[in-house]
Amino acid sequence: MQKKVILTGATGLVGKYLFNELKIRGDEITVFVRNPAAAKKILPDAVAYIEWDYLKPINWEKIIDGKGAIIHLAGAAIGGRRWTKNIKAEIIESRIRSTQELVTAIGKVENRPEVLICASAIGYYGASDSNIFTEESPGGTDFLADVCKKWEEAAARVENFGIRRVNIRTGLVFGKNEGALAKMILPYQLFIGGPLGSGKQWISWIHIKDLVNIYLKCLDDENFSGPVNAVAPNFVTMKEFSRMIGEAIHRPAYLNIPEFVFKIFFGEASKLITTGQKVIPQKLLQNGYQFKYNNLNDALKNLLCK
Repeated sequence: MQKKVILTGATGLVGKYLFNELKIRGDEITVFVRNPAAAKKILPDAVAYIEWDYLKPINWEKIIDGKGAIIHLAGAAIGGRRWTKNIKAEIIESRIRSTQELVTAIGKVENRPEVLICASAIGYYGASDSNIFTEESPGGTDFLADVCKKWEEAAARVENFGIRRVNIRTGLVFGKNEGALAKMILPYQLFIGGPLGSGKQWISWIHIKDLVNIYLKCLDDENFSGPVNAVAPNFVTMKEFSRMIGEAIHRPAYLNIPEFVFKIFFGEASKLITTGQKVIPQKLLQNGYQFKYNNLNDALKNLLCK
């Protein structure tokens, strides 16, 4: 059945893939983007292109009224830069305040959406070498865990209006030619690839096609609510991941970049690379979701091999 969907963060890696799949299904998509003119070229055939400024949520009620679902992906970039005080504030506000404004607008409309699907991350759990995390696990205590908690709490307010809420706790997303994987394979292509940090840290990952399918599953299936771990069921160590990349593109994977190097360049943000988690997609498995890529070797071959 055709749905009327609002999609924020539509020009990001996940947003672009999700937009295309929604369009293939025949859904009517309204995109909230910072640059509507540019978005029209990247994402043709949306119903409307609305300028995204969560500091000025003008006329959001009019746009939201009558829509069946909102998928909220927008948020400032977390990786690839040092977390200064200002950057931390941007990361927090771009997620929490934007979600708060969306929920406030939803509460004011007469014909409210049936579901709000809001992005989140497995950073919710904090880092651990030994614990295995499911959706029922408690949250961590570091900066990213705090961001995720507040983000999900902001989204959960929509339940006061009788609306189903889903938070997609995403692991490391692997896409083709962009995103984290594109950056990580460059050293291998230059014959200087290898494990980052100790190599013992765990990677809970997800292929972009599975991630998009999970969003669609949560959009359509009312059995999903609350947090949902969007990771493949087979986590690996950084050392295993490095070996698999080398095998996929036929490059050596023996050089190691020590943890202290990342700390020098990225400070606290180096934790994104040097620490990890073992996360299980318990709700997806319990509800019979069939992963297209549950093996990292197969995922990497699909994304990296011509």
